[in-house]
Amino acid sequence: MGAGVGLRLVRRVSATRAFARVAPRVVPAMDRGVHRITRGKVLLSARMLPGVILTARGARSGLDRRTPLACVPEEGGSWLLVGSNFGRPAHPAWTANLLAGPDVTINWRGTDIPVRARLLTGEERAAAWRKALAFWPPYATYQARVEREIRLFRLERR
Repeated sequence: MGAGVGLRLVRRVSATRAFARVAPRVVPAMDRGVHRITRGKVLLSARMLPGVILTARGARSGLDRRTPLACVPEEGGSWLLVGSNFGRPAHPAWTANLLAGPDVTINWRGTDIPVRARLLTGEERAAAWRKALAFWPPYATYQARVEREIRLFRLERR
């Protein structure tokens, strides 16, 4: 099976409701384990999409939370994070953490980078959303499933 066929299959599967039920529990746990074992060198989900490990202080707990996330790398060294939660009704917890404390760290390709997260709004959000959809079309399916506007953040180096 060619890479293009494999990617189309992954996109199709990732847009299903069954994937949305299972993936939030399975994908991050696998990513955290493999990332820890390989000392930050391997992120399994990044084999399909670029990914980061976000370290942010929990908005309620105050504890550091490590969350593997797909990202959209941008020219100039910034990243987009899409709070799709796989098309589930609630915003993912990590988005509340970014709103409460935007100065966070990401691990990108094995390197820790201090960044500041900014929630995008208006035309800036619309342009970034188009970029995210071009990068990963299933985000449109996730948005169609929920009434909330999916949060979209830009991470910029501090």
